[in-house]
Amino acid sequence: MAKVGVPKEIKDNEYRVAITLAGVKSLVAEGHTVYIEKNAGIGSGMTDEDYKQAGATILNDAASVFGESDLILKVKEPQAQEVPMLRKGQVLFTYLHLAAAPKLAHDLAKTGATCIAYETVQLPNGQLPLLTPMSEIAGRLSTQIGANYLERPMGGRGVLLGGVPGVEPGSVVIIGGGVVGTNAAKIALGLGAKTTIFDLNLDRLRYLDDIFNGQVRTVYSVGHYLEDVLPKADLVIGAVLIPGKQAPRIVTKDMVKNMKKGAVIVDVAIDQGGCIETIHATTHSAPIYEVDGVVHYGVANIPGAVPWTSTRALTNATMPYAMKLARHGYKAVLDDAALNLGVNIHAGEIVHAGVAEAVNAAIPAPVGSGK
Repeated sequence: MAKVGVPKEIKDNEYRVAITLAGVKSLVAEGHTVYIEKNAGIGSGMTDEDYKQAGATILNDAASVFGESDLILKVKEPQAQEVPMLRKGQVLFTYLHLAAAPKLAHDLAKTGATCIAYETVQLPNGQLPLLTPMSEIAGRLSTQIGANYLERPMGGRGVLLGGVPGVEPGSVVIIGGGVVGTNAAKIALGLGAKTTIFDLNLDRLRYLDDIFNGQVRTVYSVGHYLEDVLPKADLVIGAVLIPGKQAPRIVTKDMVKNMKKGAVIVDVAIDQGGCIETIHATTHSAPIYEVDGVVHYGVANIPGAVPWTSTRALTNATMPYAMKLARHGYKAVLDDAALNLGVNIHAGEIVHAGVAEAVNAAIPAPVGSGK
């Protein structure tokens, strides 16, 4: 039986937690032991007493949780003080986004732990089941956030995205038509904004045109068309994703320079380095900065702002995989192709090809190949 540990998240303003009461009950019912750090669930509406009643054991600090556990469940990547707590043979299951964090990737490899990333668990049809729920939330929030920062007191142009009778609505440009882009468009349309989605997949654009009944303008390619459209945009949402790899820089400094003063950029791709050349990671405590008069929002854990919703949406998706890891340990990845693709680090090496390429590491043989 496994010893499963859930530390409290310590990233800036991160209120999510990696397990719900239902998850604790499921693990305990199978005979596993669940250790939870004191107050880990408070931000998501779950108290220590709630967890105790579900069958968990509460420990006073993160060091105790890491020290007692074989399997560590988290939400965000280990912070600097957490990395030394990991050890050889331990399994870490969390969001990692290592393509944009080479030092962390190499530091995690040195621990000897097996690190499995939610964001690279991938089904045969290409879907990312553990990234999808947070992408849905981040996409919807990105438009809300952009609408907020367009208000003049927040530094924006003073534009109401939906407009009013007699005054035209604002313009939203979404770069990437995946889960984030689709959900951003839903909110933009709901607010009444003029909405354009750019993507390089014609089938995806046909799908978007169909589900939005032609209300969204879909554009193939991102080159000179973006140069034409961005100067007219009030809100630009970066929603580009290549699983495991660093996001390509689609919007250049010159494009940003030509945007309206007080326009807003929300780059949801910041987890993977961002798709806007002028973006850098920010925090919920200090979320924005300006470049050439354009407001930039680069918070890397957007869903952490709505933890009650996010924790439940995330754990609905992660728990079936967490249960497999609790039952079988590392062997679970050898029997589950999707989970296998989630392995970023194993036996001291960076084993995910996309991550290895991004952090300039040698790409070893695939997991399970006999190495």
